[in-house]
Amino acid sequence: MQKSVAELLQSDQFLQEVQLKGWVRTFRANRFIALNDGSTIKNIQCVIDFENTDDTLLKRITTSAAISISGTLVESQGKGQRVEINVNRIEILGDSNPEEYPIQPKKHSFEFLRENAHLRVRTNTFSAVMRLRSTLSFAVHKYFTENGFYNFHAPIITGSDAEGAGEMFQVSTLDSNNIPKNEDGKVDYSKDFFAKETNLTVSGQLEAETYAMSLGKVYTFGPTFRAENSNTTRHLAEFWMIEPEVAFMDLDGNMDLAEDFIKYVIKYVLDHCKDDLEFLNERFVKEESTKPQLQRSEMSLLEKLNFVVDNQFKRVSYTEAIDILRNCKPNKKKKFQYIINEWGADLQSEHERFLVEKHFKCPVILFDYPATIKAFYMRLNDDGKTVRAMDVLFPGIGEIVGGAQREERFDVLVEKMKALDIDEKELWWYLDLRKFGTAVHSGFGLGFERLVQFATGMSNIRDVIPFPRTPQNAEF
Repeated sequence: MQKSVAELLQSDQFLQEVQLKGWVRTFRANRFIALNDGSTIKNIQCVIDFENTDDTLLKRITTSAAISISGTLVESQGKGQRVEINVNRIEILGDSNPEEYPIQPKKHSFEFLRENAHLRVRTNTFSAVMRLRSTLSFAVHKYFTENGFYNFHAPIITGSDAEGAGEMFQVSTLDSNNIPKNEDGKVDYSKDFFAKETNLTVSGQLEAETYAMSLGKVYTFGPTFRAENSNTTRHLAEFWMIEPEVAFMDLDGNMDLAEDFIKYVIKYVLDHCKDDLEFLNERFVKEESTKPQLQRSEMSLLEKLNFVVDNQFKRVSYTEAIDILRNCKPNKKKKFQYIINEWGADLQSEHERFLVEKHFKCPVILFDYPATIKAFYMRLNDDGKTVRAMDVLFPGIGEIVGGAQREERFDVLVEKMKALDIDEKELWWYLDLRKFGTAVHSGFGLGFERLVQFATGMSNIRDVIPFPRTPQNAEF
């Protein structure tokens, strides 16, 4: 029976005959093959009798060649591994030309590996990241299933802009060389496939609210898109969003849910991805050591993950946070790139990280933001100037979750939409929720890649998704 490398490395049944298939990582001294099949970051050593092996076959055992071996599992005689395989038979399943194969057994820049994204997962770093990403994905579904949520598939093509940002990818079948125009000279979308202007979604939240107001607790976990021309380490044009929505839940319940959820999924990978996390932790520490002293993380990757799991999240109002930031040394000495002068400022990553890493020294949830810097659907507080919004802030990354109690009052929501020039006719169905059995409800959005980035310690978000979509880049 064919076994995986992960299974064999844990086995104590020595002298058993095994069959294994995988890719060659290294081949040294014409005798020792380091074989990996993707089931673990660790390789298994396969020892061949080179004196009785055909020279032609030996030459075909090259880095990344796919091979099948049969042999005997034995206790290793060398250092660095507990078990190894004495090979009886070897078959080349797929050759790999060492002169052409781009991923050589040496250190490559992440930029180079992005150019070879179809092969980069064969490196230790990216195989570890993608296994951890898969485990995190499973943990997300496991948490919500265990807590009575129903998975809701939000539409990918939509006629609404949930965030009001306007940075959306248009979906159209109109002939770009012969676009129909109406009498005003504008594009006549009545001739388009959907007979109206449509885009790729930036969020499934608005649609998820409709199902939460019938099923009680739902969540989306799907692709979202934003046509923001931003070449940063934190932005993608295509990314995955986790968005729970819960009926009869206020902002306090929303903060409880966000904290409990995040701690659960991080604890899950700490328990189930130990080998990958140990490797990524070593990589993270080495990477940090090359940075200037002031830019280094004060914690290792594992310390950061345990920091989130072990600490209660501090809940702080936006107003209190502004007072702290306005009076802190980095602000007074103008060390911040964006100086905080007055209430109403939109906080930047440097401010969020200061609150988490320097001031409170624990994860922070900010709440009750100014209405002017938040979306139209957030519930207006009695002061008339703040909304029931909340952001979860993490070390090293700043904001990782954004959420709110939704505005459930029909009249108030209509007034907010008018003030922002949002067409009621486009969101008639959303307003209907406020007419037929309205109730307090809340939810949040968590960018999955941001979560993977935090959990793996990778500095660039393009390195935690298999094939990143960014400005001027849609390769693969």
